[in-house]
Amino acid sequence: MPAETLELARPSPQGESGAAPSATLTARASLNVLQSLLDYSVKLGVGLVLVPIMVTGLGRTLFGVWEMLGRMAGYIESADGRSTQALRLVISNQQSSEDHAAKRRLVGGALAVWVCFLPLWATAGALLIWLTPVVTKVPLEYYPTVRVACALMMGAVLVAGLGSLPESVLRGMNLGYKRMGLQAGMSLVGGALFAGAVYAGGGLVGVATAGLIVAVLMGLCFLVVVRRQVPWFGADRPRRAEIGSLLGISIWLALGDVVSKLMGSDVLVLGMVLSASAVTTYVLTGYAARLALNLHTLAAGAVMPGVAGIIGEKRFGRAALLRRELLAVTGIFVTAVGATILLWNRSFIYLWVGAENYAGAWTNLLIVLIAVQSAFIRCDAYVIDAALQPARRVRVGIVAGILTLALSLALTHVAGMVGLCLGILLGRTTQSVGYPLLVRGCLERSPELSLGWMARPLLVMGLLFTATAWLGNRLIMEHWLSWVAAVAVTLALSFGVALSLGLPSELRSVVAGRMLEMARRVARGRS
Repeated sequence: MPAETLELARPSPQGESGAAPSATLTARASLNVLQSLLDYSVKLGVGLVLVPIMVTGLGRTLFGVWEMLGRMAGYIESADGRSTQALRLVISNQQSSEDHAAKRRLVGGALAVWVCFLPLWATAGALLIWLTPVVTKVPLEYYPTVRVACALMMGAVLVAGLGSLPESVLRGMNLGYKRMGLQAGMSLVGGALFAGAVYAGGGLVGVATAGLIVAVLMGLCFLVVVRRQVPWFGADRPRRAEIGSLLGISIWLALGDVVSKLMGSDVLVLGMVLSASAVTTYVLTGYAARLALNLHTLAAGAVMPGVAGIIGEKRFGRAALLRRELLAVTGIFVTAVGATILLWNRSFIYLWVGAENYAGAWTNLLIVLIAVQSAFIRCDAYVIDAALQPARRVRVGIVAGILTLALSLALTHVAGMVGLCLGILLGRTTQSVGYPLLVRGCLERSPELSLGWMARPLLVMGLLFTATAWLGNRLIMEHWLSWVAAVAVTLALSFGVALSLGLPSELRSVVAGRMLEMARRVARGRS
């Protein structure tokens, strides 16, 4: 058996007894998307209130340090082996299997792999804690504070990694919607803890402590939910072959995560080459684009368990059609949201945290283009992982990561933030070209994988982006109510243009029908 593949018993067409077999793929996707939208809407609201508090309470420099600490903590996430991600993918691929004992052995195997990676995690974490003050370029008197804050963040990463195991089972069984409201509630609790830490004068250490508390609470909540919703959940002693197979997938996922973090090193590169205050300006300017990309990631991830099940059943033509729909919806989303950001982000920054935190029109445009590129890349990355072929994706990602980091470092020295963004765009082109080719191999070169139809939506996107980028540098809203109204109108118009002009008629009908069906099911609350 290849190291990066793992098989269970043959899937049963009747489905998993504990997973509501009567629910259709669209119904579950609708509920999963609704759950993601609810939780992320609350997270967005909390962030909009919390970020100005943290910028004011910590100061521009320490807020930039906090953002850099967050990115560095992300590197340590990969050192746990990503066994819970591997578990989610395998459970998702074989969710209709009735071999519950095998699934419990998979949970045990994921725990075993996680334990195996603990020494590596501890070593990497200790090294990062020691080097953090140098990387963030803080004054000598801040060294102890930054190291303690980093250590607390490492603890939060460790707890979150273990706590993600029950969540992975829930999502793998396509029951992610069963956690509806849980993350929303935890976002409110976390926001209150973070704000309380700032107001109490806890500084970086207080904020990091709040993050650790939230990670513990989240893990406990997921454990309670999965024990209620998945009757077979538990951990049995795995077989040696099962550990080896799961370890193979985990290693490739961990490598892929490292590559992803390398390509997401923009904040660290900017902080090392320029300053922590430059990081603050860059992060705040890109806040809206980052939120939009995260929302797309959650929504796309919500529908992938169903697609993974179809791939597991070898229905590659059907999977290719669903991938086309996903790309079409992604195109509409990034066009509408990107145009809105280009037109009104300058006003948003002005109203939210002050005009001095806006990085400029060119940086704003390039950040939006990076978000668009990333959204399309992630669509194909999800399909490749759903086919249990992460090794193929990682090989391309390694090349892209090296190019992205090298170009970002070189161009940031030359052109600052603009150079940084150009380096990211150019480096990730390797993925933009390579991932579609990998998808063709994963889905056995199904004819439905042709991408010729994408020329039209990309042309419409380019025209809208050109117009809104030009106007956005000349318009400013000075009141929140007028800004909200302008954003709503722009978003609706851009969505209409992208849907009506950007898609071929046949695909437009399919996508519109899918959206209406999902909306009806969400409105009825069917499961």
